[in-house]
Amino acid sequence: MAKSGGKGASLRDKLDGNELDLSLGDLTEVPVKELAALPKATVLDLSCNKLASLPSDFCGLTHLVKLDLSKNRLQQLPADFGRLVNLQHLDLLNNRLVTLPVSFAQLKNLKWLDLKDNPLDPVLAKVAGDCLDEKQCKQSAIRVLQHMKVVQADQEREKQRRLEAEREIEKKREAKQRAKEAQEREVRKKEKAEEKERRRKEYDAVKAANKKEQEKKPKKETHQPAKAKSGSRSVKSRPQKHSWSWAFLKLLLMVLLSATGVLVACQVTDLQWQPFCINVNTIYENVIHGLRSHEILQRVLQPNSQQ
Repeated sequence: MAKSGGKGASLRDKLDGNELDLSLGDLTEVPVKELAALPKATVLDLSCNKLASLPSDFCGLTHLVKLDLSKNRLQQLPADFGRLVNLQHLDLLNNRLVTLPVSFAQLKNLKWLDLKDNPLDPVLAKVAGDCLDEKQCKQSAIRVLQHMKVVQADQEREKQRRLEAEREIEKKREAKQRAKEAQEREVRKKEKAEEKERRRKEYDAVKAANKKEQEKKPKKETHQPAKAKSGSRSVKSRPQKHSWSWAFLKLLLMVLLSATGVLVACQVTDLQWQPFCINVNTIYENVIHGLRSHEILQRVLQPNSQQ
């Protein structure tokens, strides 16, 4: 189990002014919570322990000004190590570091740095140089900060380049998609126009066939309606003539009935002595006499005709 050097009370007991010495404690973990409770401890010595890594919340100890992490087993520093913006003195002697986090460039107050005895990247090792005296350690801090700023700028440019490349790829993809959609619209438009033209041709063909069929019909069929019309006219005219004949017959019958009635009245009733009836009776007798004379003449002429 990791040794933490005691609770917060024991750490406070080790506090000497603003210096807190946790070296030579066989620590495998950093008691970050207890350290955060001691903001006065601006100088922290964690050298000669068994620390293989630092937790990310270690970067929240922004009150640190001087930090000694020499002679541990650190393989890398937290990505947010640059949050320790008040750090001025950093000792990383004899660890297993190869590179530094890009955020290291944010340690703008760093004045002293020792990176000796680490398997550093050749470029970083050359930049860091030796730290055999105060002057060299200060120059190492300046050169490493400048180098990390360049690395940070390069990474930012690379990040921007990748973003631009991704945006360009996205634009090309969108343009390709738009071109594809436009092509599909053109295909649908063409198919619609072809379908419309096909339907128009079918309509024209049906119309032409109907017209041709009408032209093939016999002329008699075209004259039949005229005959039918003339027949209807004759049928209509015949009932009209027939009605006039019936009207005339009815009128004649009514006249005969009236004359008969008048004659009967003048022969039988007391009206026979009236002047009107006397004339009627005289006419009646003359008619009867004429009819009888005609009958006698017929009888005389009949034997002669037989001879």
